[in-house]
Amino acid sequence: MVSEVRQKATLAQAAASIMNKMTTEQKNTALTAMADALIKNQASIIEANKKDLERGRENGTSPSLLDRLALNESRVADIAEGLRQVVELPDPVGELLEQFDRPNGLRVEKTRVPLGVIGMIYEARPNVTVDAVGLCLKTGNCVVLRGGSAALDSNRRIVEVLREALASTALPEDAIQLIEDSDRASVNEMLKLNGLLDVVIPRGGAALIRNVVENATVPVIETGAGICHTFVDESADYDMAERIAFNAKVQRPSVCNSMETLILHEAFAEKHLEQIADRFLAANVELRGDKQTTENIMQAKLATEQDFATEYNDYVLNIRIVANLDEALDHIRKYSTKHSECIVTENAGHAERFLNEVDAAAVYHNASTRFTDGFEFGFGAEIGISTQKLHARGPMGLPALTSTKFRVYGNGQIRG
Repeated sequence: MVSEVRQKATLAQAAASIMNKMTTEQKNTALTAMADALIKNQASIIEANKKDLERGRENGTSPSLLDRLALNESRVADIAEGLRQVVELPDPVGELLEQFDRPNGLRVEKTRVPLGVIGMIYEARPNVTVDAVGLCLKTGNCVVLRGGSAALDSNRRIVEVLREALASTALPEDAIQLIEDSDRASVNEMLKLNGLLDVVIPRGGAALIRNVVENATVPVIETGAGICHTFVDESADYDMAERIAFNAKVQRPSVCNSMETLILHEAFAEKHLEQIADRFLAANVELRGDKQTTENIMQAKLATEQDFATEYNDYVLNIRIVANLDEALDHIRKYSTKHSECIVTENAGHAERFLNEVDAAAVYHNASTRFTDGFEFGFGAEIGISTQKLHARGPMGLPALTSTKFRVYGNGQIRG
């Protein structure tokens, strides 16, 4: 008996040959229809989401993870708007990247083409379902979705709505497939579907990503966990530093571009540690710090090596006090997952060193790490944030979901 995973991947592969022929206008029409359908069916989507939330509470899911899972009218509207923004973006498929003539008369063109069938493996964020569908279809790809069990009811209803919307367009419904089997074996099966899936993109916590990277035989675009740092230098303006650090931690702590460790120059900490700590404590952020921090902030717990190496995705913040920029860079080099890193400073030389020397997908001077996001970068919805260096890095928009093809024109040339 053919498994659900193989059956749906096979359907997606068959649809890929149709998707490859779709024009930009046909794809945009479908995306618009899907956005309209999400708004029209928001009540049933939110009702399905309530079942996931209720199950999550019964299972003791943390408030921050429940926040990632929750949908309401505003969030559904934002998700639909993400699709409409993708409609407005240029279609990269068919873009001519290079063109040159060889001495033998051959004319060579390098163009963008779809990847084919993309497997998305992700956790409890139903917005990722729509983001992935929108970006994949715009780039002429099919997508096989395998979301986490925590969002199964939400994802099932969302995919039903999206496939129903496709029925009135030129795009095949089978371009969107949802794996409903919540057993981990379904993930492991996807990772071995060479010949059916062209690439797998994991999006979630460190354990999920590690499992995909270590076990996949299908090519993987690795999206990384986010242990993000903000270093406040000696020359930093206090008001700016507080705004940036507070935003990076508290605005939405459950996401991968939120700050996990605040690094303070000792001269800045001497003047402002208590003040900035009070701001976080007032927002119910649990503080963990090095010895110098705990000696000055009685509410802070002593941080361990493991704490500095943990992506909390919660209202927990590490604080580290350093003597200079070099110590800050050393700390980031040791603990960073190469996602997003920030320096707050008025020293242009220090800013330039930080931006040049920190190895991360996104580095910031005087701005919150929360901006590492496809929407904020102007890409529309994003498929994920890549922390690897091959194929794509940083927020992945439409071009990251394409490959290239060489088209070669001749007039009878043969190789001697």
